Amino acid sequence: MTDYVVPFIIDGQEVRPSATFDVISPSTGKLIHKCGVATKEHADSAVDAASRAFPAWRDTTPSARRDLLLKAADIMEKRRAELSEYINVCTGCTQDWTDLNINGAIDVIKDVAGRVSGINGAIPQLSDPNLNAMVLKEPFGVVLAIAPWNAPYILGVRSVLQPIAAGNTTVLKGSELSPVIFWAITSCFQEAGLPNGVINFLSTDPAHASELTSALIENAAVRKVNFTGSTAVGRIIGRLCGQNLKPVVLELGGKAPAIVWEDANLDLAAEQCVLGAFLFSGQICMSTERILVHKKISAEFQKKLAATIEAIFPAGGDAPVLINSGAVDKVKKLLDNAVSKGASVLSGDFNATETSKTRMRPIVISKVTPEMDIYQTESFGPSVSLIEIETEEEALRIANDTEYGLAASVFTEDLRTGLRFAKGIETGAVHINNMTVHDEANLAHGGSKNSGYGRFNTSLGLDEWSKAKNITWRS
Repeated sequence: MTDYVVPFIIDGQEVRPSATFDVISPSTGKLIHKCGVATKEHADSAVDAASRAFPAWRDTTPSARRDLLLKAADIMEKRRAELSEYINVCTGCTQDWTDLNINGAIDVIKDVAGRVSGINGAIPQLSDPNLNAMVLKEPFGVVLAIAPWNAPYILGVRSVLQPIAAGNTTVLKGSELSPVIFWAITSCFQEAGLPNGVINFLSTDPAHASELTSALIENAAVRKVNFTGSTAVGRIIGRLCGQNLKPVVLELGGKAPAIVWEDANLDLAAEQCVLGAFLFSGQICMSTERILVHKKISAEFQKKLAATIEAIFPAGGDAPVLINSGAVDKVKKLLDNAVSKGASVLSGDFNATETSKTRMRPIVISKVTPEMDIYQTESFGPSVSLIEIETEEEALRIANDTEYGLAASVFTEDLRTGLRFAKGIETGAVHINNMTVHDEANLAHGGSKNSGYGRFNTSLGLDEWSKAKNITWRS
C-alpha cells in the first residue's frame, strides 16, 4: 500500500494531485501511504462544489436525511474491518480504542438521524394583534469542518454530521497524520447516497496547512467553521474567523482534574484515574492530567494507583505508542522541567529506552507546583501529576487554576459532596465516580474557558448549525 495516494473527494469525484506527502506509521516508523497536497485551487474547488450542492440539499426533507444517515451508519458497520485497519496503522492505537472510535461514530450518526425531524421553528405572539409571525430555522450554507487525528472516526464524523443533518454542505479538512480515515468517512456517506458536493474532503502537509486553512476560511461562500483540535491552533482559527466575521464552534484542549476525596472508593478511583490518564497514551483532550487526592488517603491511593498501572500496563513487551517522536519529546521535556524544580517520580521511568522513539510508558509525578511548566501545560501524553489537598476550597482552587475547562472527575461516596464539587468546577462536564474521558451521543459535549465554546451532540449541537429567520405579516 506504500505506493497508494489518498485522494481528495471533490464534488463526488476522487482527485489525486501531483504533489504528495508521506504518511508514516507511528508504530513502525515506515511509510504507510501518501496523500495529495491540497492548494488554494483545491480549496476553492471544494467550496464551489459545496456551494452548488447547497440549494438542493437544503431542500431535502428531514426523513430523506434521516434515512441517508442511518444507511451511512450501516455502511460503516459493514466496512468495520477496513476502517479498523486504517486507524490501527495511522495512529498506533489498541483495538479497544479502535472499537470505541468506530462504535462511537456509528452511535452518534444514529442519534443525530433520530433528531433531524426535531429541528423546529416557532410561532410567537406579537404585541400587535393584527400582526403575525413565524421564526424559521435555516442552515447557514457551506461549513468548513476541521478534525484531528486522535479520535478520527468520532471527531471526523461529528465535524460534518450535524451540519449536514441541519441542511448545510461541508468541506472536511482532515488531519495530515491520518488522511485516509477522513477519506473513508466521506466515502461511507457517499456510498449511502449522499449527493455529490455535500461533503468534500481535503488534506495537506504541515507546510501548507496554514495557507489552506486561511484560504478556506477567507472564502466568502464559507459561512461557519467547525474546529476540533489544540487550543494553540484554535486561537489561530478563532482569530481568522473573527477577521472574516465567520461564526465558529471550537472544541479544544484540556487539563482535566480528578478529585479523589477522603471517602472515595480507592479501588474504583485508582482504576478510573489510570484509564482516564493513560487511555490511548493520554492523547485525548479529556485525559486526566491532574489527580487531586486528599492527604488522609494519599499514601494508600498511591499504592493502589501503582498496582493498577502495573495491572493495566504491565512491564515487559513494547511500551504504548504515541503519534510521533515529537509527542514523546514534549512529555519528557515537561517532566524534566518538573523534576529539575523539585517534583518526584512516583511511577515509571521517563528516561527509559524503548523499542522506538514513539513509545512511552505511563508516568506519575508528585510535588508539582505552579512554577513547573507541567502545572499549566497540557502534556497530551502518558503523564499525570498527583497533588495532595485537604479542603474542598483548596481542591476547587487548584482544579480551576488552569486556562482549560473541558472535563473533570470527582470520586466520593457522598453524592452531595460530589455535586458540590461538580457545581464548583469550571468545566463543560464533571463525572462523579467515573473517569474524565466520557463522551457519548446523548450528552452535549464542549468546554469552557480556553477549551472552546459551542456544543456538540444532542439537540444543542444540532442547533449550532441552524440560524433563525423572523417572518412577519399583517392579517
